[in-house]
Amino acid sequence: MESAPATTTSSSTQHGGGGGGHVFLLAFPEAHGHVNPILQLGRHLAAHHGFLPTLVTTRHVLFTLPPPPAPFRVAAISDGFDSGGMAACGDAREYTRRLAEVGSETLGVLLRSEADAGRPPRVLVYDPHLPWAGRVARGAGVPAAAFFSQPCAVDVIYGEVWAGRVGLPVVDGGALRGLLSVELGPEDVPSFVKAPESYPPFLEAVLGQFDGLEDADDVLVNSFQELEQNEADYLASAWRFKTIGPTVPSFYLDDDRLQPNKTYGFNISDSTSPCLAWLDNQPPCSVVYASYGTVADLDPTQLDELGNGFCNSGKPFLWVVRSCDEHKLSEELRDKCKERGLIVSWCPQLEVLSHKATGCFLTHCGWNSTTEAIVTGVPLLAMPQWTDQPTTAKYIESAWGNGVRVRRDKEGMVRKEEVERCIREVLESERKADYRKNANRWMKKAKEAMKKGGSSYNNIAEFASKLLIGQMMTNQVG
Repeated sequence: MESAPATTTSSSTQHGGGGGGHVFLLAFPEAHGHVNPILQLGRHLAAHHGFLPTLVTTRHVLFTLPPPPAPFRVAAISDGFDSGGMAACGDAREYTRRLAEVGSETLGVLLRSEADAGRPPRVLVYDPHLPWAGRVARGAGVPAAAFFSQPCAVDVIYGEVWAGRVGLPVVDGGALRGLLSVELGPEDVPSFVKAPESYPPFLEAVLGQFDGLEDADDVLVNSFQELEQNEADYLASAWRFKTIGPTVPSFYLDDDRLQPNKTYGFNISDSTSPCLAWLDNQPPCSVVYASYGTVADLDPTQLDELGNGFCNSGKPFLWVVRSCDEHKLSEELRDKCKERGLIVSWCPQLEVLSHKATGCFLTHCGWNSTTEAIVTGVPLLAMPQWTDQPTTAKYIESAWGNGVRVRRDKEGMVRKEEVERCIREVLESERKADYRKNANRWMKKAKEAMKKGGSSYNNIAEFASKLLIGQMMTNQVG
């Protein structure tokens, strides 16, 4: 084990400090799906309420990635593995334990040093997968706000299990009836609570988000009231949740006050891609865009079924296959895909989704990808694999009506015939207009939620006002 070094602070640009004071943002390290939304919250607080946001992450992350642009400062804590990060540990449970131990110590040092330097943070917005962060903040006299990066529906499920009101395993939605907008079947339940014996460290992590949550000063969630009305209302009453999403770059929310904010700001991939020029040559609403996230591991057989399904649909398709998976594609399939498709290892997803040629999006139903599709009004082909993805897929098909569920066979495989069926259902069937209409309806509601006077905008404004009042009271006492 490496020893915990002293905490350091740096800045990507020179700032004298925002009028509203400093806001610290701490996401789970190396989990870019958690970092990106919390960055957008920080950007909103800076632009609309005068706060100066500071991204807090591990030394390893800051050593390996460029810092986010202005208005962000960056500050480092340690996870005990400064040279190699999570990969240097190799065990999820041990990494979490070490991160809590060393992270608590170095976060405390950071908060004290910032206060001594005349920059006391007004709040620590922390990822609830790091419940110790809230305790450290409160111990340092800093308000703490938990930031949930998964949908309200899933938060309801995890919260009820944590509170002991729903027992494990959760085999269906029977025990949750009345709390959710849809009835969950066995195939719709988050995998960690459906089969708790299969993923012990992950089960601990998702349920542990509620550890000490009653002591948090605020609880924020990356969703919007209109999308998950019943679930958001229940979470507000049970856990004091406030919807503050969708936290995507403001360019896609038609918010010109933050232009040209078209990216999340914490770049992890090459910004160049041939796909946009290729899309320019395709007919409007014709392209099947397929991306399965950065974590899922698909075997060669599944990739072959997907590729042949795309080809057999007769539609042009843009298929993201990670570079580490490219060797799984046969030469025969590669040649076949060249007729109508383009295979890339990465693409700027929001730019692709907002392109006029994109007709639908085959997705693993990760929450960031789902909200990006909602904001850009793109119908979905929901192909979940694990964790909270099956629940999101159920809502896509049954609650929001902006897509279809891609079904697996008895062997757990998605066959080419099913891929083709779903593509034709969304792009050719009598219901294609309904999918597009519903997608556009939710796009409009998402943008309205984040505009001045919208539900999420107002919740963020209330949160910011609370911080400003706290600052004024501190100044008066001082």
